[in-house]
Amino acid sequence: MQEKWKRARQLRLTATDAERCLWRYLRRENLANYKFRRQFPIAGYIVDFVCISAKLVVELDGGQHLGTREYDAMRTHMIEACGYRVLRFWNDDVLLRTESVLEEILRDLPGRH
Repeated sequence: MQEKWKRARQLRLTATDAERCLWRYLRRENLANYKFRRQFPIAGYIVDFVCISAKLVVELDGGQHLGTREYDAMRTHMIEACGYRVLRFWNDDVLLRTESVLEEILRDLPGRH
């Protein structure tokens, strides 16, 4: 497990533009006072963002994910088996339609329907 934490730290230090953009809104309980963590190990995978109290995972996908749909589906299934809901967004959506992405995340938080 120690290796996953080291890898998570490395990913935090090399965040993509989309990850940095979304993190500005998720950090420090900025989004409806929910605490999010970034690059966090769950079910043997490192998820982009997680709100543990809401059991919500937010994953950002770039072009490299076009060829990994099967892997991503299995990964999502394993994370959901741990009781989490998984939302996926394309990097372009985060960068170009940030407000829409934030609204969708808000709709999926408990008590925010």
